[in-house]
Amino acid sequence: MQANPLKARFHMMAKPTSYRCNLKCEYCFYLEKEALLDGKTSSPCGQSQPTTVKPQQDVMSDSVLKRYVRDYIASQPSDSIDFSWQGGEPTLAGLDFYRRVVKYQRQYAAGKAITNSFQTNAVAINRQWAQFFAEHQFLIGVSVDGTPEVHDKYRISVNGKPTFERVKRTIDLLLEFQVEFNVLTVINDQNWNKGKETYQFLKSLGAKHMQFIPIVEVQGSAQQSTDHYAPNREAVLTHFSVPAHGYGEFMTQVFEEWLKEDVGHVYVRMFDSVLATWLGYPASVCVQSKNCGQAMVIEANGDVYSCDHYVYPANRLGNIAQTTLSKLATSKQQQRFGQAKSLRLTDQCQSCEVHGLCYGGCPKHRIVTQAGQKHKHNYLCESYQRIFRHTAPAMHVMAQTISQGGTAADALPLLKKMRHQHVFA
Repeated sequence: MQANPLKARFHMMAKPTSYRCNLKCEYCFYLEKEALLDGKTSSPCGQSQPTTVKPQQDVMSDSVLKRYVRDYIASQPSDSIDFSWQGGEPTLAGLDFYRRVVKYQRQYAAGKAITNSFQTNAVAINRQWAQFFAEHQFLIGVSVDGTPEVHDKYRISVNGKPTFERVKRTIDLLLEFQVEFNVLTVINDQNWNKGKETYQFLKSLGAKHMQFIPIVEVQGSAQQSTDHYAPNREAVLTHFSVPAHGYGEFMTQVFEEWLKEDVGHVYVRMFDSVLATWLGYPASVCVQSKNCGQAMVIEANGDVYSCDHYVYPANRLGNIAQTTLSKLATSKQQQRFGQAKSLRLTDQCQSCEVHGLCYGGCPKHRIVTQAGQKHKHNYLCESYQRIFRHTAPAMHVMAQTISQGGTAADALPLLKKMRHQHVFA
């Protein structure tokens, strides 16, 4: 089967329960979405008249689900298609919902290979869920912020109780049923200086694939509009946000631990992406990509938005009941959204020697006002510079080794020798 070159490449994140969740994590940026999504009036980009957004349903309807599965498969040029299920909390849709997902995927697959990834807080997963995931080879992402005392600081149930032990039981279940899983850890004010400790703890849980996401959120009072993301010029951050240098501190600690003995055995998504860019391939994470726009989100009612971090009325592209995903993905509105990342940069960012490794980072983190600059600077710039510069010598050696037919792990003996000889720190 030949891929269709005329189709745009993009990835969808589906939120079958929208913002709804069975936890109440203090740092969750979905907490504001109830007011934004339930029947508010919006003015999407390019439209002169306000458009009333249809209120979100508790769970994506069967008709929307069927249309989404069919349309997403048809829209993709590749022979392998991954469906990503997130939230809120996707388990709230119920197990029968995902049984229908698998049914419709088989019905509309048209010979393509279908996979499913599923990001969850893991508190509601039991043996029945685990057996289903194993049977249908779902890849499970489990949110865990590290040691129990750190995890339970913000990741609490709706009645205020800690959740770590419930998450730990789920991870043990996934291991028992041999379900492939990774962990997603939010880097905040509690764990930014605990990179080594967090990494080793996640390994002790059985995690072999890890993703670390910095939390950077402005206080609600700093938002100038509910229609689009528009923080004040001097936006005040929430208390749980990671310090500007903190993400860099965390990731360099993790890198040192990973480099000791885990290259080729444990996979850290950011390091995989950085190594890919050293090898001349596109970055595998959007934060490092030149442009945005290839990762859209569909809400429970079928509304499609430019990005999961931009679920605001102004970033609503349309609804799949009226417009195909391909048309939404290639619309002028989405093209403008994607290109804005590389076009709206400060002079400091454009002249930076590691610019090509992040292209200014996530636009939502550009909240720092600089004198004489039209655009804002990325709050995490200091962290990214530290990460890219610290990892550069090792990445260079690993990239050379791979280019010569070896693996990244094959570079470890040379790296240890070079460090012993103080060739680099």
